[in-house]
Amino acid sequence: MQRERTTSLATAIVFATGVLWGFYWLPVRALSGLGLPGAWGTLAITFAAALLLSPAAIFRRHAIARAGLPAFASVALGGAAFALYSIGLVYGRVAIVILLYFLTPVWSTLIGRYVMGWPTPPMRIAAIAVGLVGLVVMLGADGGVPMPKSTGEWMGLLAGILWSVATTGMRTKSGLQPREAAFVFAVGAAATALLLAPVLETWPQPDGIRTLLSLLAVTLAGGGLWWGLSIAALMWATVRLEPARVGILLMAEVLVGATSAAVLAGEALQRLEIIGGALVLVAGILEIWPVRGLRQETESQRR
Repeated sequence: MQRERTTSLATAIVFATGVLWGFYWLPVRALSGLGLPGAWGTLAITFAAALLLSPAAIFRRHAIARAGLPAFASVALGGAAFALYSIGLVYGRVAIVILLYFLTPVWSTLIGRYVMGWPTPPMRIAAIAVGLVGLVVMLGADGGVPMPKSTGEWMGLLAGILWSVATTGMRTKSGLQPREAAFVFAVGAAATALLLAPVLETWPQPDGIRTLLSLLAVTLAGGGLWWGLSIAALMWATVRLEPARVGILLMAEVLVGATSAAVLAGEALQRLEIIGGALVLVAGILEIWPVRGLRQETESQRR
């Protein structure tokens, strides 16, 4: 019973995190408009998050050290994945970047099968096929080669792959508590943004004190709410759920992000892009069904 309550709470947290991150493009685009283009805005947000979380990390530094390199690397890699995703939202259309990122169930299932040796029910194989078909349809909607067309789209695709690797590592290796994990996550993201920022854009030069105050406000909001509070909660929930399920629940971000970008930024999708995106979502639904089926079968056998 306690395990079921924990699973339910973790599920609710991941879903709420997905909804919140559906609006994440707003502060990222706002920082770009205020003079922090490309990865510089992500660097500011993630650095602020690491700074806000540092007192807890300092207090728990021995726990971080005891967690070991695999745990540290898995969580930091998750931060790197989110940093790529964050930067991608500046260079690509919001809905397409989000959908490319949310091919995570496909990558998670492949990693689980061929790297971890976990069983792969037939429905998950179908999910992989549907997801890849959706990817081809979505990226080939303009009649060209079905490949990412922009820096942002490539970052979204790579971010999803890295996140699948990271969540698998978090589930099998991470012993970090949520606050320490959120700090390591933010540090991994900040380090990634720092590496990419000078490559993608020149040194930013915000204009005027009013702009600086606006930058500070947006940075603290993005770092505190998205990268601090929500990531700490997500780190707690991620290790209590299967990686594929985490990917499915976070798909709330797809619907919220696509809808908000269409309404607020005028980024409407073409018909084939909508069809391809729908197939990606269907793949996610197909992927989660075998988990439920196996659980029900196990419970029946116990009875």
